[in-house]
Amino acid sequence: MKLDYNFTFLNEYINIERRNKYAAAKIKRDTTYACYLMLKGKPKLDVPCRLKFTWRVKNKRVDLDNCAFAKKYVLDGFVKAGLIPDDSMKYITEFTDTFVVDKNVGVDITSY
Repeated sequence: MKLDYNFTFLNEYINIERRNKYAAAKIKRDTTYACYLMLKGKPKLDVPCRLKFTWRVKNKRVDLDNCAFAKKYVLDGFVKAGLIPDDSMKYITEFTDTFVVDKNVGVDITSY
């Protein structure tokens, strides 16, 4: 599944949260909803599953842990779209992160 979206990275989210907790909550709500819209109608995953996240980033200056933080939004979008019952260890047993430089930022998720 391909999600073309410019996710908010962790450091930016923390800075916003320090200034205004409601603004940070809005980012989480809006980003989760955007993931839901992109995932809506996709086939359910066979669970338990393992997920591979291939993050597409603009350049190599990205802190990988800051980028992978967006996994929270994506997994919540999976649940909201009904692709998995919830994002606990009962349904997701493992995930891996890979990073590639690409002008089209976002993430590709495969179940294996």
